Amino acid sequence: MVKLIYFAWIRERIGKSEEDIELPDNVKTVGDLIAHLKQRGDGYEVALEVPEVIHVAINQEHSQHSDIIGDAREIALFPPMTGG
Repeated sequence: MVKLIYFAWIRERIGKSEEDIELPDNVKTVGDLIAHLKQRGDGYEVALEVPEVIHVAINQEHSQHSDIIGDAREIALFPPMTGG
């Protein structure tokens, strides 16, 4: 079981700020996770429609889409940050 945390417009489009899910065996990398989530419904599809702009942190450490999820306890998905 892994806790997924969604931020900003990802959270708004999915309709929840976090959830605990059991990952299927074929979800090994961050990229696999995003592809899996996109299949969970329209909100996920819209939120993750351009996966390359989605930033991810595994256990509060910035990660690449090619990184292995392993035994992560928490995965956060967030959009690009803007300054101001």
